[in-house]
Amino acid sequence: MNTPTGTIDAGKAFDFGKTAADYAKYRDIYPDEFYQRIIDRGLCLRGQTVLDVGTGTGVLPRNLYPYGASWTGTDRSEAQIAMAKALSKGMEIRYLTAAAEEAPFTDASFDVLTACQCYWYFDHEKTAPEFHRLLKKDGRLLLLCMEWLPFEDEIAAASEQLVLRYSPEWTGGGAVMRPIEIPACYAQFFEPVLHEEFRLRVPFTRESWNGRMKACRGIGASLTEDEIAAWEEEHKKLLAQIAPVRFTVLHYAALAELKRVD
Repeated sequence: MNTPTGTIDAGKAFDFGKTAADYAKYRDIYPDEFYQRIIDRGLCLRGQTVLDVGTGTGVLPRNLYPYGASWTGTDRSEAQIAMAKALSKGMEIRYLTAAAEEAPFTDASFDVLTACQCYWYFDHEKTAPEFHRLLKKDGRLLLLCMEWLPFEDEIAAASEQLVLRYSPEWTGGGAVMRPIEIPACYAQFFEPVLHEEFRLRVPFTRESWNGRMKACRGIGASLTEDEIAAWEEEHKKLLAQIAPVRFTVLHYAALAELKRVD
């Protein structure tokens, strides 16, 4: 998944707005340990202003909201932002439709910027100076991801192969545990503070794993309705053969913390 934007899916179009409902239902899956690693860094806590770039359905702000930070989330998809607002009722989280490269905020507005499961889509030559502009002095940029490990988990491997049959251009598979790669253009604006990677066993049912896979870029965000329905029928049959009703899928998570420099 650490793929330069120009080579994602060989340029095949995708739109996560198409799968916003499934994304909201099935992709809020990060275990407590994932969030605890963020909190242990002293980030996204009370007294801090945080911008979650590429927020999708607001998974990160919603799950870290109890720790007291003041959250804003942006995403280029209106459908995703609409879902984020619906799921965040009762929480004081501000959501706006905006691209990562052009954030509608004044200079030095935030203590922390987060980007979870989305930074590979950025035009980094634009986001590096833009993130620097948005952060306060010594502010932190936190990049995060969590990927299944198909070479270590048989269920993940089988599901991934089925995605590739329907969407052979998809470049979202084949993950191995590795540090988040920071494009060279960030060195002018940020210095690395920490990177870490760790394995996680993530629980699923057949239904929730099917939904998780359906909401990926190679299926729900890019295929036609008929293609999605055919893939889902085949995937459910596959899971009935290879997976118990409840199981775990081996993932790894990675984070990279960068500090704004003047």
